[in-house]
Formats: sequence, structure tokens, C-alpha cells
Amino acid sequence: MGIRQGGSDLSIANGVREFARATPGATAVIDGDRSLTYAALDERASRLANTLLSSGLSAGQRVAVLAGNRLEYCEIACGLAKAGLPMVPLNPRLTASEAGFIIEHSGASALILDDGLAAAAAPSTEAGAFKLVLSIDGTTLGLDYEETLAASGAADPRADLAETEPFCIAYTSGTTGDPKGVMISHRSRSLTFYGAALEWGLGPGRRTIAVAPMYHGAGFAFGYAAVHVGGTVSMLRAWDPEAFLARIATDRPHSVFLVPAHAQMLRALGEDALATADLAGLETLYFNAAALPQPLKEWVLASAPGVGVHELYGSTEAGIVTDLRPSDIARKVSCVGVPWFMTELRVIDDDGNVVEGEGTGELFSRSPFLMNGYHDNPDATAACTTDDGFLTAGDVVRVDDEGFVHIIDRKKDMIISGGTNVYPREVEDVLRRHPSVVDVGVVGATSETWGEEVAAFVVLAAGTDLDEASLDAHCRQSLAGFKVPRRYRAVDALPRNAAGKVLKTDLRTQLQDAG
Repeated sequence: MGIRQGGSDLSIANGVREFARATPGATAVIDGDRSLTYAALDERASRLANTLLSSGLSAGQRVAVLAGNRLEYCEIACGLAKAGLPMVPLNPRLTASEAGFIIEHSGASALILDDGLAAAAAPSTEAGAFKLVLSIDGTTLGLDYEETLAASGAADPRADLAETEPFCIAYTSGTTGDPKGVMISHRSRSLTFYGAALEWGLGPGRRTIAVAPMYHGAGFAFGYAAVHVGGTVSMLRAWDPEAFLARIATDRPHSVFLVPAHAQMLRALGEDALATADLAGLETLYFNAAALPQPLKEWVLASAPGVGVHELYGSTEAGIVTDLRPSDIARKVSCVGVPWFMTELRVIDDDGNVVEGEGTGELFSRSPFLMNGYHDNPDATAACTTDDGFLTAGDVVRVDDEGFVHIIDRKKDMIISGGTNVYPREVEDVLRRHPSVVDVGVVGATSETWGEEVAAFVVLAAGTDLDEASLDAHCRQSLAGFKVPRRYRAVDALPRNAAGKVLKTDLRTQLQDAG
């Protein structure tokens, strides 16, 4: 064997290994009244790795994980990395058929699950998809997780794998067709962890809360980052705004990642809910997954004046792309900041030309955080990447005279009415400023006259009724006539995925079903 050049490869298991040696007694994970030190997390991860390898799995074979935010998620991710087995995280809300598609498409050879979610995986298990099934908190399917780990060896198997190999295959929400498996490398995520530590104050002795789902790309990146750099992460089992504020008071996190829907629900507790909460020790809030509406951003800034607020833009495929930092958060409206660490941007106009300086077009990025591609889907990979390594998530942006990026909208969500482009986000931002509107989603509806016309789904404040005339008058103060909604529909809530993004496909389906 030749000498390895350039030293060791990055791995998402390395942080746990390092701090198990450096600070073995430090708390790595908290889950209610349960916790793990770094020494325990490291040992349990090794026991899991050996369990999987002894079952006949070999490096590169994939393991599906079906669980919510719980203590075991960190040791599972670390254990799979130690064994060289890519993780396939499954959304706990999936139906059996949805989970079955991902299990089959990914070729997962084993399953680790929370017993309470067994129904979603039962058909795949009965069909013989897995060499091994491990079940936590019960054994409706497979073997008892704790008993199996206790019987396994505690030596780290240290699988030899390149940092460019995938640590996971994360499936997209499938809002525009079948879900696609995004292959994310150890290199991508390890560098994301270190960037997050530098930017948002993670590291030894520092604390955060895993609020967003760990199965989701951003939720995992910011939840697991803490244990990769020697900090402590507390697991929030399920989102509840009051429970979240209570956890802030008891666990004293230094930084927390949220999506805009979380802020919206905190605000729904009352305009002073955040301002009167015990935020002692909280230094940083950072938002991602969907654009933070300007009125909501202003409320967060006013309610937590001592907390630095960041707004990020990124995607599962590209990782973090831009960051609007606290020094600019108040002065930049509807903005997601400047390129993040190690990231290059390219903006392409409708004619295929590169926009130099200020201008509008489709955003592409190139960085070490980019995906390896879509699993078993080369056509989809080719459709969003360039020959020189740039990738697009299909978002249209405006770059201002200072080089800051403003998201205009998803290219696929653009409405073409009478041959004129209408960007739903612009209409949504205006409607959110109406006093009776709590939340809004705008899509295109079929029109015999205009091809498409603007339709708005609105969530109204308690005690208010839908007043189309008032909404129309409000919109006409800020929008050209062709951008004003022609249809309004009041709904109790907007359909959202786990990242907080509105499922525009579901809204369009509702319009079609209504005729």
C-alpha cells in the first residue's frame, strides 16, 4: 500500500472521536431527563457500527433511519460514519408507500427506527428489504436496539473511506415529482459544521437546541454540528412554541436555528411573547429554509434586541449559500446577504448571460458544500449543474449595488399572466402587511383570458373574516394591477414541509379540485 498523501480524510465521526478523548465527561446530547457524555456517545456509536457490520453489511451499503429528534440520532449518524455506511434519513410523517419508495430507490439494506413509527416501515420489512432491523423503545419490527448494542463490541471499526463519499442520501420533499436522493459527502458536512461553529458560536462549552427535524438537511447540519465541535445539543422532540421558550429558559442555548414558520408561531402566542421570554444567554438566532418575511423579521429584531439575527439562504443540494449577518440585518430589506464561506456565486439572466455586478437572474453557486449529485438520477443532476461545477436550486435573485443577494422567487413558481412575469413572493410580502393576514401563499391559477392569474391562500387572524375588497385595495397601493390576486381563499393553515416551505403544488391541486 502506498503512502496516503495529504493526511486523513474528513469524516462526520471525527468530532465525536476527538472530544471523547479531549473532554470525555462533557455532555454531548440532552434529551429530556436523558443525556450522553462524549465518552458514552463515542462508545455507543462504535457498538452500533460493529452491530451493523457483523450483520453482513459492507462499506457503502445504505441504512435507513426512521426517527424523530431524540438522543439516539447523534449516535446513529456517528456509528454509521464509523462503519462507512451512508444514512438514508426518513421523514417520520411519511406514509408506508412514501417510505417504501425511498427505501427501494436508495437500496437501503438495514433499518433503524423508533418503534412508534413502525407502521411506515412494516411493508418494506415484510417484503424482505433489510438484512437487519433495529428498533428503539419496542420491537414491533426487528431486534431491540439497546440489547443489541450491549452485546456488540465497543472498539471503533474505523472504516476506511474517502471524505468525498456520501455520509447520507437525503431525499427531497418531492413537491415537483418523485423525491430525489441528494448525496451529501463527509467533506461537505464536516466543513459546514466548522463554518457553523465559526459563524454561530458553537464549540466546547457552547450549547444549542435541535429544533428543526434531524432527518432534514438543515436540521441535521445545525443539530449535529454541536457534537462535531465539542458542544452540547438538546433535542426538542416536537415543535411547540411554549415548550420551546421553556427549553430556552432551562437549557440556556447560546445559538438556535429556526425556520420562519417557528417565528410565526411564536408571534401567534402574542406580540410580546418573545420579548417577555427568558432569553438569558441566547446570543444568536439564525433562520433558513424559506425567506423570512420582512414584517416577521422586524418583529424578531424588536422582540429580541440583544440577540444577533442571521438570515441564511441555501438548499439540500448546495448547502449554505449566503448569509445576512447581524450588522446588515436591519438595513437590508428582503435580503439573504452575501456569499458564505468558500462559496462563489454566478447569476445567469434569461438570455443565458452572466450578470456582472448589479442585476437579476437565476442563482448558481460553487463551493465544497455541494452535493455529489442525485442518487441514481444522472439526468436530474445534469439539469441543475454546469460543466465547471456550479449548481442551481432554481431561484431567481436580484444582486444589489453592494453585492447583497435578494431572493425574488422560485423560478418554477413564477406566474405568467398575459405574458408578464409575476413573482409570488412579491405579492405575498404585500399581503402579509395587511392587518388581518397572518400567513399567505400565492400561486398561479388557470385563466382562459390571461393564461394564468394570481390566486392567494390566506390565513387570517383570529376573529377576522375574509374581506376581499379590503385585501384588493391594500394590494393596489403597492402592486401593479396585473399582480393583484384575482382569487382569494381563506384557509386554517398553509401546507408546509418539514423545512417550513409552503407546498405550492398542494395549493395548485386545491384550486384544480375546486374547479
